[in-house]
Amino acid sequence: MNYYLKVLSQYKDFYGRADRREYWMFVLINFTINIALATVEQIFSPNSGVLSGMYALFVLIPGLAVTIRRLHDIGKSGWMQLVILIPLVGWIWFLILMTREGENGRNQYGKDLRQTRF
Repeated sequence: MNYYLKVLSQYKDFYGRADRREYWMFVLINFTINIALATVEQIFSPNSGVLSGMYALFVLIPGLAVTIRRLHDIGKSGWMQLVILIPLVGWIWFLILMTREGENGRNQYGKDLRQTRF
């Protein structure tokens, strides 16, 4: 949960790096909250989508920011997330990028988070 709150607090930070753990914990908690909201919506107001839509708008900018920082961790530009727009293979390529280990040491986007964590 700390990683999720960290991402939300760094919503306007598009610089620096985010390691795999930070990115994937945000994705996991975000997915869980989406499922819970969709379930509540189906119980109380089927086909409305208001809660899910509001939550999606709430996490849009923090999600983009953590994705850009994750791409920086592997030495890629934040624009690389546009690879998703390539039909069929875009999502696969993006998934591979997000699961790669970050670059060791300092890169052009900042210092290695594994060295500064402890």
